[in-house]
Formats: sequence, C-alpha cells, structure tokens
Amino acid sequence: MRSMESDRSKILKGAIYKKYLMDIRNRGTYMRIVLFYSGIESFNYFTDQLVQELHLRGHETFILDIRNPSAEDPHSYVNFAQFIEKRVDAAITFDGFGLKEDLFIELWNEQDTVTVNIELDPPLRFHPTLLKHPRNYIQLCCDRNHVSYVKKYFSESVEHVEFMPHAGTFMPDANVIPFAKRKYDILFSGTYYRPQEQMCKIDAWFPKGELMNDFYREMAVYMQQHSKITTEQAALDTIARMNLKVTDDLLRSIFRGSEPMDWMIRMYHRGRVIQTLAEAGFELWLLGRGWENHTSAQFSNVHRIDDRIPFAQTLPYMADAKISLNVMP
Repeated sequence: MRSMESDRSKILKGAIYKKYLMDIRNRGTYMRIVLFYSGIESFNYFTDQLVQELHLRGHETFILDIRNPSAEDPHSYVNFAQFIEKRVDAAITFDGFGLKEDLFIELWNEQDTVTVNIELDPPLRFHPTLLKHPRNYIQLCCDRNHVSYVKKYFSESVEHVEFMPHAGTFMPDANVIPFAKRKYDILFSGTYYRPQEQMCKIDAWFPKGELMNDFYREMAVYMQQHSKITTEQAALDTIARMNLKVTDDLLRSIFRGSEPMDWMIRMYHRGRVIQTLAEAGFELWLLGRGWENHTSAQFSNVHRIDDRIPFAQTLPYMADAKISLNVMP
C-alpha cells in the first residue's frame, strides 16, 4: 500500500505527471463523448474537470447545456445537433441529466452509445431513471450501500452498477498552507434547512391522520434514534414495527416517498453537530445557505463566511481549514 501511494505521488508531480498523461493518450482509444451542463453548478464544475482529463487522454468532447441556451452559445442544441452527426461513443452525466428524457433515450439507443450515469445522491431519488434509461447503461454510485440498493430492487432494469468513490481536485500549483497557519479552525461547507420543513412535505402529500403520514412520522423518530442505519433500512424497520404488509411495488413506492426523510435526517445531524461544537466553544466557520435559521447563529464563536459561492471557490477555504467538516448522506 505504501509503495502504491509513493508511486502515485511521483506521478502527480511536474514533468513526470505530464509524461504520464501523454503516455495514456498515446496508448488510449479515441472516442467522441457528450457531457452535460445543468442547473446544478457543482455538477457543471465536475463536468469541466472530466472534460479536461478526457482532452488530455486524446478524446473529443461536447458539452450540451440542457438549460437550452441561445443558438450562438457553444453548448447549444444547434451545435449539439452538428456534433451528433457522427456517432457518439459515450455520454457521461451526473444524476441522470441528459439520459432520462425520452428524446435522449431514443438518440443514445439509435447511436448505440454507452451511457454512464454518476449518481451523487441516494438512488431512492432516481427510481424513474433506474426503470427507464438508454439500452447501454452503466450506473456508478458513490456509496456501496447505494450499489446494494440498486442490485436488490432494480436488478431487472439495471444490469451494470458499480461503486465509484468521490474524486478530488488536483491543483499542482496550489500553495500548501502549514497547518498551524490555517485561518479556519473548523470549516463547515454546506447548506442547512430546518428538519421540520421536510416533515411539511409529508403533510402535503399525506394528510395528518392517514396511515402513510403516521408511517413517515414514526420513521422520522426512528431515524433520529438510530443514526447508523440507512434510510431504506429505517423504512423496512418501520414497516416491521407497524406490522404492515406491503407488496414489492408498494415497498419501492415507500422508498421513493422517503426522500424528505433523507433530507430531514441529514439536516437533523448537521444541526446537532454544529450546535454541540458551538456550545463547546469551538471557533466555527460556516459556508452555505440557511445557517441564519440555526440556533448557533447567536453564538459569538460561530462565523458566517458567505451564503453561497461557486463550488470551485470553496476549495481554497477547505485548504485553509484545519478541519473541514460535513455530514453526508
């Protein structure tokens, strides 16, 4: 393991790194690849990073902005139509953008394009895409539990699903700040919403007093008491606790309706972590929306950096923090 890390560090430096990339490009197979911009700014940043690497490896790429910019925009549908006049070998996207719509499904099937969907959120949010997608479909999940979920509940419609961890951004020219000189003791980069706001969505879907309203409220309490279980396991346990009989289709519907629970428990634990550290007197720096709604806003040792900034601009803050903290799904 140590030798692998040592070799990797050598590769990622200076001329050796550049030669390594050129060798890959010379050995690789040329492909034409489509990627996508969407309304999610962080996904667009990841797309740019992928394109940069694909170009270094000698591939041709086109980024389609599915927000439908003007015809003069380099990422417009007009330019996309010209690009796909020749066969597209692969389409790569995040959370299904550019793969799940009927227009794209028909297009990628016609061109026999390999489509790669990198899901950055729990698959219970993406049941429609799991059931309906292009023929040559590969799904990559950032959590092994997500892979198990897809294999267990969607094995008939998703043939290829694999684990791929989150990547990092390599910045060879960045200056490494000595630990003792870093500005932020503890940095939390992420949004915050009141957990009860998610329960309002349940009330909108199922009136109070109905079985499913009671079910999700029971599930919410159970998740707060058992922090080590997944959202889908909490649903299964709640079904057992309430002695309910459900079909496979109804079970998948219950999972799909658990999206507010997924958000609720994430915000619940984010709130607890920040509250505990604030009360203990640690210097906290918050970067993200919604923290004015958290009780820690009144503490003098809790500082707001900004509401929202482009994803790439968060990286220097992380590099200047002694601890970069988050609560993930």
